[in-house]
Amino acid sequence: MSLSLADLTIRQLQSELKAGNISPVDIVNDVIKSIEDKDSEVGAYLSINSEDAITRAKEADISKPLGGIPVSIKDLINVKGQPCSCGSRILKDSYTSTFDATVIKKLKEAGAIPLGRVNMDEFAMGSSTENSGIQITKNPWDFDSIPGGSSGGSAASVSNGTAIASLGSDTGGSIRQPASFCGTVGLKPSYGRVSRYGLVAFASSLDQIGPITKTSEDAAIILNTIAGKDQHDSTSLDSEVPDYLQSLNGEIKGLRIGMPKEYFTEGIDSGVLSSVQQGIQTLNDLGAEIVDISLPHTEYAVSTYYIIATAEASANLARFDAVRYGNRVSDPTNIIEHYRKSRAQGFGEEVKRRIILGTYVLSSGYSDAYYVKAQKVRTLIRNDFTEAFTKVDAIVSPTAPTPAFKIGEMSNDPLQMYLADIFTIAANLAGICGISTPCGFTTSDNGKKLPVGLQLLGPALQEATVLKISDAFEKSTDWHKQRPKQI
Repeated sequence: MSLSLADLTIRQLQSELKAGNISPVDIVNDVIKSIEDKDSEVGAYLSINSEDAITRAKEADISKPLGGIPVSIKDLINVKGQPCSCGSRILKDSYTSTFDATVIKKLKEAGAIPLGRVNMDEFAMGSSTENSGIQITKNPWDFDSIPGGSSGGSAASVSNGTAIASLGSDTGGSIRQPASFCGTVGLKPSYGRVSRYGLVAFASSLDQIGPITKTSEDAAIILNTIAGKDQHDSTSLDSEVPDYLQSLNGEIKGLRIGMPKEYFTEGIDSGVLSSVQQGIQTLNDLGAEIVDISLPHTEYAVSTYYIIATAEASANLARFDAVRYGNRVSDPTNIIEHYRKSRAQGFGEEVKRRIILGTYVLSSGYSDAYYVKAQKVRTLIRNDFTEAFTKVDAIVSPTAPTPAFKIGEMSNDPLQMYLADIFTIAANLAGICGISTPCGFTTSDNGKKLPVGLQLLGPALQEATVLKISDAFEKSTDWHKQRPKQI
């Protein structure tokens, strides 16, 4: 199968643009054609803003860092004039963004073109994109499997060759896990490295916007653009943003990379474990020193996360009352019935479950027992990482304990679904950075190849370190270059 422009990386397209071989209009038209040809099977896109994208392409300045590059956008990041449904029935076809999120403003200033909205778990609550209230998204490697979540549409669009790159968000692994399942690169920046202004909040102390791309180099290019302090977001950090591309020299000799024993336990799929172990050996062969470490409070990460995240979600989602905007029931008899019926019909089961859990752990008589205690354990988890990073420069692990699972396989078992995030959640609780890069394949029950991701975690604001290691790994392997073949 011959490559189209939609299959190329940002860096490759920049070279072709600079050489005058192609134009931004060529890129946008090719991506739109790829969406028309291939997305019907996968269902990554919710909407495409073709007319505006072509207009922007005609006016694009290719001398800018992302000049003429189209990017798909997760459907909870506001783009002025585009719908923002958050994958929910309560907002579907009823809300159009009136402003640009800061990351979108920065992308546009850098010359990038927001092309379309991609699917997600409703309000980012889920690990499979099955919780979308709009449509199912399939894994491009196996149409019977999920693409991961909640940024499933972002990862699927990049993997499927229907996006050059995508912006997603990561609250407990929602960039890294779908990147792992779809064979792409997913970067979660440190908390506060990227502005959250214009991101519809799920859990405000955990959410972070980041890129899903085909290479670590492309992730560095996008992070260069979107990182930095923002006056509209008081939690964004006033810290100097380095040029992340400068660290990508392929040289990791002498770096100490920790292997936490708690991340290599029973229950990991054998194919995943084998691929990750081979990946770690590659890092060792490149000169990195692999060090055994411990993160002793890992066993509490999932329960801590699902107390803090649901508590914050219950507060954040109170604004979706179908009064100021959103779909509402017709002819309620009173305001209480309006709230009850509109939210009951507008929210899906998983969102309702988390709102109820969050409201419970914040309620009088239970807050100290659950929420306050969870915050104390969060501090212990953060301290584990702080201690570990006095001994190592980065930490390596599987991104997820299994490859992508079958659509519907865990739909009726939310606890099992929550446990699938065990290797990604702690990074959000600690506020550190992490990246997933392809490191191999395992085989599904029906004989399909399914990608495996290698996760690298770094100290807060040390994205340059994890990008450096991930890029060096990619320079020595070709897992990230492999793409699914359409049936």
